[in-house]
Amino acid sequence: MGYKSLRAAVHDLERHHHLVRVHEEVDPYLEMAEIQRRAYTAQAPAILFENVQGSPFPAVCNLFGTMERARFLFRDTLSRVQRIVQLKADPTNAWRRPFAFASAPWTALASLPMSVSSGPVLRNRTDIESLPAVKSWPDDGGPFITLPQVFTEHPDGGGLMNSNLGMYRVQLTGGQYRTGRQVGLHYQIHRGIGVHHTAAVQRGESLKVSIFVGGPPAHTLAAVMPLPEGLSELLFGGMLNGRRFRIARRDGYAVSTDADFVITGTIDPERTLPEGPFGDHLGYYSLAHPFPVLDVHAVYHRDGAIWPFTVVGRPPQEDTTFGKLIHEITAPMVPVELPGVHAIHAVDATGVHPLLLAIGSERYVPFGEPADRAPQELLTNANAILGFGQASLAKYVFIAAKQDDPDLDIENTKSFFRHILERVDFRRDLHFHTSTTIDTLDYSGTGLNSGSKLVIAAVGPKRRELAASLPSLKLPSTFGHAALAMPGVAVIGAPRFPGYDAIDKEMSGVSRHLAQEALSELPLIVLVDDPSFVSESLRNFLWVTFTRSNPARDVHGVESFIEHKHWGCAKSLIIDARLKPHHAPPLVEDPAIVKRVDALTLPGKSLHGVL
Repeated sequence: MGYKSLRAAVHDLERHHHLVRVHEEVDPYLEMAEIQRRAYTAQAPAILFENVQGSPFPAVCNLFGTMERARFLFRDTLSRVQRIVQLKADPTNAWRRPFAFASAPWTALASLPMSVSSGPVLRNRTDIESLPAVKSWPDDGGPFITLPQVFTEHPDGGGLMNSNLGMYRVQLTGGQYRTGRQVGLHYQIHRGIGVHHTAAVQRGESLKVSIFVGGPPAHTLAAVMPLPEGLSELLFGGMLNGRRFRIARRDGYAVSTDADFVITGTIDPERTLPEGPFGDHLGYYSLAHPFPVLDVHAVYHRDGAIWPFTVVGRPPQEDTTFGKLIHEITAPMVPVELPGVHAIHAVDATGVHPLLLAIGSERYVPFGEPADRAPQELLTNANAILGFGQASLAKYVFIAAKQDDPDLDIENTKSFFRHILERVDFRRDLHFHTSTTIDTLDYSGTGLNSGSKLVIAAVGPKRRELAASLPSLKLPSTFGHAALAMPGVAVIGAPRFPGYDAIDKEMSGVSRHLAQEALSELPLIVLVDDPSFVSESLRNFLWVTFTRSNPARDVHGVESFIEHKHWGCAKSLIIDARLKPHHAPPLVEDPAIVKRVDALTLPGKSLHGVL
């Protein structure tokens, strides 16, 4: 659908029974966020809050709460966009399937962003204090815009096609910001806005920034798309919406005239302020750190403006749908951008970047004994992945050879782990990248953006059967309950983390005890604070194991060794996934807010039967 506004999309959803209205006054302080979390979990309709406490504007959430609804929003354009990406991935499609791809070039040309002189969003002015102050988690530093489209242009010029549209969180109030006059702008490592900001700093100039909120849902998705080089987010947004992205100029700032709200302002090249804390998508708070400050110039809104929002937290949340859509659209580009790589899958349960699964090729040496084959091309594949866009932020990369199982399903994490663990040789198949960059939001490392990575590459026939039940393990007396998280993987209750000064001594004792065991069927052991919680579900296991460990510091092994600077172990690999003192705290709901939302689901209330 070529929506001209968010309101048009909301009305379309309502007509087709994809949206419910909440008539009661609802508090944007924690209450609306609790409703959104429940709505996503319940696969509920989108929710329009007609009466937001403290704001004259209504708000909507859960627009992308299900894949069914997301596909409905883009029902007329998604297949056309997929054909554009397929054509970019393989131009020969144009002559091999001419009828299927004949319209693709015209779709792109008809979607180019256009400059206009005015538009709906410029009809009204408001201020920061009047916007819905949605706060998601109790310890957040203030209310945040959680679905912003942050627009910048390169200071050296280049026009709209050399612009960047990204989703970077925006703190509206709190901390040291001057209320109504400053907002916080947090962007993570490896983001397009950083190129523009760096160029402005080098020129000693302020960077003009425009924050678009709302508008056609396609514009929101465009802001999170990791697009191929040379494909503009504005062009993509136009293609997905079936309507060109319209940009006007006011006081030197770009304004999306179809947006519901636009905040314009400048970033001083030399000033930062603490931004955060903020409950983030790894399931923990990202803490307060210095980030750029936006000096607010103006706040515009259209007639009938609606404020869209979501909640970020431990996955799955609504951004999980974004990830699935992105995968559907961009999957054809993977083998083009990464020759030899057949598929990659960033595991949502871990918060995306901590764990990435991959299937690659192993064709370098097609001779010799299969049992003696070592990963070779797989390592080339892994290095390419770690140099590819946002995949470069992956912390653990597990990569398997397609030749060993052509039917291996990369989306089935449990079966993928089984495949790897049946084949891996920890004496040779562990490849560490130390003192490198990791996700800004990952606090398992040694500092902000700083940590390590581990590639585990497995190739060849099965080496072992995996334990289907937990064998008896002899451990130091301070260690407690153990459980089997999945075949071949044990989680063991460990004492409180002793600190890195004492860890070598503790691990030496653990390894000494385990060295006496026959561990061939138990290749992976994970030390945790609560083994019952971790073994309760695959989701819990993945979240704890890969968000609470830094490979270079927290990976140990039974009968470990260093040979020619290569670290390996002869028996089981041990991952220490206990909480450490430097980790950020996990997200926990406010019990009082939970009770208040419970009351909104009682008979006679708008959310009865919805959540």
